[in-house]
Amino acid sequence: MAQYALVGTADGRRPRLGRPVGVSRSVAAVGGVALLLPDGDPVSGRRASARAHAAALPMGRELARAGRSEGLVAQVVRYRGRGWNGTDAELAADASWAVAEAVRRYGDVPVCLIGHGMGARAALRAAGHPAVGAVLALAPWLPEDDMAAEPEPVRQLVGRRVLIVHGTNDARTDPELSFRFAARAKKANRETCRFEVHTDGHGLRQYADEVRALAADFVLGALFARPVTRPLTDAMAAPPPIGLRMPLAAGFGTGARRR
Repeated sequence: MAQYALVGTADGRRPRLGRPVGVSRSVAAVGGVALLLPDGDPVSGRRASARAHAAALPMGRELARAGRSEGLVAQVVRYRGRGWNGTDAELAADASWAVAEAVRRYGDVPVCLIGHGMGARAALRAAGHPAVGAVLALAPWLPEDDMAAEPEPVRQLVGRRVLIVHGTNDARTDPELSFRFAARAKKANRETCRFEVHTDGHGLRQYADEVRALAADFVLGALFARPVTRPLTDAMAAPPPIGLRMPLAAGFGTGARRR
């Protein structure tokens, strides 16, 4: 089995998993783990962003609440730093370490990686760990097409359920690049779909409730085989481009929309 031990930075920084999010006591029987990967920067030697970490907490709390009966634990990964940093892909390395650490702590349980921005790219890259059953990429930062560089890999997604969510007005990460990536991923792994949040930006704040409801629907369905909503079922089943440009409707997640 691959090893995921990290030497840390020159000043001793190492990735960490803190306490579970959204629970007042330890979960007696852990049935699955949601690892949240905050946003970062393309290049940086600075410490991990406390603001990005805090931005991941509401999603973690919602998932912990929704998956309490199945023993879902949600934890936000604390990176060594905030930069992807080229071929070092430091955030992806930290994500891989976090999966291995979750398995060490909780045993043989399914893991879902949930990332935002640069964290979404890290989640997609780290999906090859055998414990990972699903990946949720929110407004993923993906590199521009470059004929001189290898394309962003997709083979590690085979056998996983993959959901990409992107705001159409994202001025920080290009929604068209996530569509192109999703199209390539769909060819390798049919269990891939993508939702578009019309008029929303990088932070997906305008439709935050709908995004969190979709995330809970996806994560609980992927990890625990819960029935999912019709839009998610249709998006997974639809051929490109339909299943990769599925609109996220206002009010998604209300009881009337569930099967």
